[in-house]
Amino acid sequence: MDVKGKKVTVVGLGQTAVALVRLLLREGAKPFVTEKASGPKYEPLRAQLDALGVSCETGGHSDEAFDGARFVIPSPGVPPALDLIRRAQSAGAQVTGEMEYAFQFCRSRLLAVTGTNGKTTTTELLRALVNSCGRPVVLAGNNAFPFSAAVMLEPVPEFIVLEVSSYQLETAREFRPSIASVLNVTPDHLARHGSVDKYAAVKSRIYANQTEADAAVINHDDPYVKRMGERLRARIVPFSQVERLENGLWTDGAGIFAGNVRVAKTSDTRLPGRHNMENVLCALAMMRAGGFDWPCAIRGLRGFRGVEHRIEFVVRHAGVDWYNDSKSTNIDSLRVALESFNEPIVLIAGGQGKGSDYRVLRDTVAGRVRRLVTIGEDAEKLEAAFGDIVAAERAQDMADAVAKAGAVAEPGNVVLLSPACASFDMFDNFEHRGRVFKECVAHYVIA
Repeated sequence: MDVKGKKVTVVGLGQTAVALVRLLLREGAKPFVTEKASGPKYEPLRAQLDALGVSCETGGHSDEAFDGARFVIPSPGVPPALDLIRRAQSAGAQVTGEMEYAFQFCRSRLLAVTGTNGKTTTTELLRALVNSCGRPVVLAGNNAFPFSAAVMLEPVPEFIVLEVSSYQLETAREFRPSIASVLNVTPDHLARHGSVDKYAAVKSRIYANQTEADAAVINHDDPYVKRMGERLRARIVPFSQVERLENGLWTDGAGIFAGNVRVAKTSDTRLPGRHNMENVLCALAMMRAGGFDWPCAIRGLRGFRGVEHRIEFVVRHAGVDWYNDSKSTNIDSLRVALESFNEPIVLIAGGQGKGSDYRVLRDTVAGRVRRLVTIGEDAEKLEAAFGDIVAAERAQDMADAVAKAGAVAEPGNVVLLSPACASFDMFDNFEHRGRVFKECVAHYVIA
């Protein structure tokens, strides 16, 4: 794509758009940024664009934004089938995505991961494993560091670990990672993609341009992903928690095997739960596919504590393990968190509810939770849902919740913050809630 001297319309204003604009300017383009929404949160971004001398509009898309545009690049959250983008395409503009555009400037070896669940944990783990092998690596993509910024880094990192969303893959044409994986496919974003089959087809595009020189890491436990592996040109590296694989990674619950050889122990990871073992197997399969130093990778695995606020191990004190799962903002997240532990759980839950029926988790709570500490606006609803099957106690704030949980927790128990609610009744966001929880735990432990 030769953008020199040409107008490029970027649809959607965010950090990714600003990084993309910097890359476009480096290549001699004339970017114009248009954003449908408006408000104070856009002012710092507009200030960055003003400093770069780039035109930007918020509060609606004008005809001026698309007049004369040779290229249109919608941000990942903007559907490329939007009428105004289609009209620009009909007028001769080429439509592409930020990831696709940035890829042509990528000089690093690319390790890419997509999937409905677990992308963030897997990519964070993969970065830690590559780093533990002493290889220069950055994490980019569908997170806080845009791909457009990563491809402009100097010196050039040897590896880029890329978290990829289905929205980014919609506009992928030439994108080709040297090692790629689809973790799993479950119903998500169906309003945009139409059906699970179509959603899976979009996910499979991460493998589409790979050749025999590349590696496709395949989750054999997911039927959608397993089918993807039947028609690829890349070298297949499978993993499974239920199958014994002659040419891939698998686990028997105690060991992790490559074919018939045990190459690690499941106790080498601090990440609890079946869903996290899926993430670990995927990351390790990608490391084996890349030929990385295995002992160094396993040392990295042992030291990885997880992603902040996602079933994050905080501390072990007096035989009790404390975990921060502040990212749990709905009942599905709470279910996954509860199913991640075999130990009895003292659960801290509650916050700003989303109208969910907590009673659907009664069986899970009855089998795994020995005490419940409630907080926030939905405390009463949680008590009504579970108070007859588990002893419940209400806390006034997070410090009180930590103190109450610590008082009843016994050696061998887990104290788990997994609110199943939004945080805005008591905190700025889930990150703020998680940080406050960890601060309160630290104070409780040293008191």
